[in-house]
Amino acid sequence: MHTHLFVDGLDLVARSDSRMAGLDPALLLRPGGPLYPADSPRTVDVAAQVGPDPGPERLSLRVRLRGGTVIWSDLMYPGPDGGVVEEVRFRLEQYLGEVGRAYAAARK
Repeated sequence: MHTHLFVDGLDLVARSDSRMAGLDPALLLRPGGPLYPADSPRTVDVAAQVGPDPGPERLSLRVRLRGGTVIWSDLMYPGPDGGVVEEVRFRLEQYLGEVGRAYAAARK
C-alpha cells in the first residue's frame, strides 16, 4: 500500500519523480508520525524508488509548523501552470483533519 500525497489536486509524488511511490500510510500518517508538524522543522522521506529492485533514492520534503500554518518545503514539481512548486502551506486544523482521515481510511 502506498500513500498518495495530493496538493491542489496534483499528485506530489508522481509529479516529482514518476519512478517513486509513496511510503506506507501506516508509517507516514500515524498519529505523531513524520508528517505531523512539530516545533522543530524536519526532513521527511515520503516516497522511494519502486521496481523489482527498489533503489536507495528517496523523495523528501521539509515539514515545519509556523503558528497555525504547516509548511512543506524543499519541493520541486510542476504546478498546474507549469511553474515549479517549491513550497506549499496548509492551515493546521485542516491539515491535521486530512492526515487523520487518510490514516483512518488506510487502516480499513
